[in-house]
Amino acid sequence: MNDLEEVATLLAKPEPSAQAVARSRDRLQQRTRAGRARRRVGWFVPGVALVAAGAAAAVVLATGAPTNDGAPVSGKEVLLMAAVGAERTPQGSGTYWHVTRQWSKAEMPPMESWTARDGKRWTKGEPGDPPDALVPAPAWKTLRLKGAKVSFEDLERLPTDPEALKAWIAERKGNESDMSGSEIQGDPTFPLLTLITELPAPAEVRSAAFRALAATPGVENTGAVEGGQQLRFPDPEGGKRGIELVVDPEKAQVARANLILASDGGVAWSKKFISVTTEWTDQLPSVKKS
Repeated sequence: MNDLEEVATLLAKPEPSAQAVARSRDRLQQRTRAGRARRRVGWFVPGVALVAAGAAAAVVLATGAPTNDGAPVSGKEVLLMAAVGAERTPQGSGTYWHVTRQWSKAEMPPMESWTARDGKRWTKGEPGDPPDALVPAPAWKTLRLKGAKVSFEDLERLPTDPEALKAWIAERKGNESDMSGSEIQGDPTFPLLTLITELPAPAEVRSAAFRALAATPGVENTGAVEGGQQLRFPDPEGGKRGIELVVDPEKAQVARANLILASDGGVAWSKKFISVTTEWTDQLPSVKKS
């Protein structure tokens, strides 16, 4: 049995043994260390482009392709291991769902949002926000998925089977002016990425999203980098270059990406990675008065 078959076997069992999970993770960690020692990464000049809904990507990340000792760790395998990790990651709790997006340029302030369970939202550092100000967001600007508002309760009810989740996404009705071209055509890639990067989806739903993404044709692992494995997906909009993610399969987290999926259906692409972190918190930040 090869590594990928063993991971698939783990996923098929309701309660895989701790020894089996540890064995698969150990293999990946060994390859990660080997790849990290040899990797070479080259970047374009930093920059960001905002692409309207339905448009093809203009600029993306470019990297060298690191190698690993022994058999390569496939992109599908990384995503399946992340699915295993997601199932064992506590969902957490809190008053506000806090999302931080940090651009690669240190001088650019992070964009942050805090969303309460009743849908109310506050932002800081987003386009149009006054500097260092906590701004109440308009009612329409809340958690969204495929061009429509999504509540915490909606996320709790999402299918936990990958095929059923993709079918739910395909059938979901949203405002086409707030959707990308691929979403309008029913492609699940962007909604699935949103579920694993920014939305407070339950552990089982995140696991299903990782499994569904593992079935994406053409997904590749370009090697170990800081924070995880660097994956490349074909652009669902038909662009020549693809989506880049750094995935930590053990923590089931997307550490960095070369795009941000805007709630209005737009896609912000970057030549360098953008980090996205999420957490539950019980407090809104205090902002200094001028």
